[in-house]
Amino acid sequence: MATRRSWQNALPLVILLIIVIAAIIYFSRKSPAPQTGNAVASPAERAGPPDIYPIASLTPGATNPAITQDNIGETICNPHWSTRSIRPHEEYTNHLKREQMEEYGDRDSNPRDYEEDHLVPLELGGNPTDPKNLWPEPYDTSIPDGGAKYKDKVENYLHQEVCGGRIPLAQAQQQIAVDWYRVYVASIR
Repeated sequence: MATRRSWQNALPLVILLIIVIAAIIYFSRKSPAPQTGNAVASPAERAGPPDIYPIASLTPGATNPAITQDNIGETICNPHWSTRSIRPHEEYTNHLKREQMEEYGDRDSNPRDYEEDHLVPLELGGNPTDPKNLWPEPYDTSIPDGGAKYKDKVENYLHQEVCGGRIPLAQAQQQIAVDWYRVYVASIR
C-alpha cells in the first residue's frame, strides 16, 4: 500500500519531468529566425545604396520553421528537394507584389520591372508566404550590380556555403537579411 501511494505521489513529477525534457528537445532543435529587427544595418553602414534593399519595417525577413539546421540534409541540401515544393502560387505573389509596390511607394509602377523576392530565400529556409519575407525587388537599381539578378547570386553562394558545412544556416539567413550586397562584394564580385 505504501509503495502504491509513493508511486501515485511521484507520478505528477515524472509527467512534469517528461514535459520539460520534451520542451528542451523541441526548442533546442528549432532554427533561430534571423534577428533582423535588432541587427538591421543603418543605411550608412550598408555596403550598397538604399534602393537595393527592402524597407526593414515592412520586410524584416522571416524563416520557415519546417527547415532547421538539424534537417537541412533532408530539405534544402538534399539534391532531390526543390523550392518548387514550397514556392507560393504566382497569383499570390503577383497580388502581393502590387500591394507592396503601393506600400513601398515605388515610382516605377510596372510590376514587370520587379521580382517579388524572398528576403531570406527559400533555399536558405526562408518563409515562403509570409509578407514580412517578400518584397518587390527591382531588376534595375542605381548601381549596375544591385538588382534582383545579383541577389540571386548571393542566395546561391550562401546555399553552397551552408550545404558545404562552412557556415550555419542561421548565419547565412542573418547575412542575407541584414546586408546581402555586403556578401556579394566580399565573396562573389
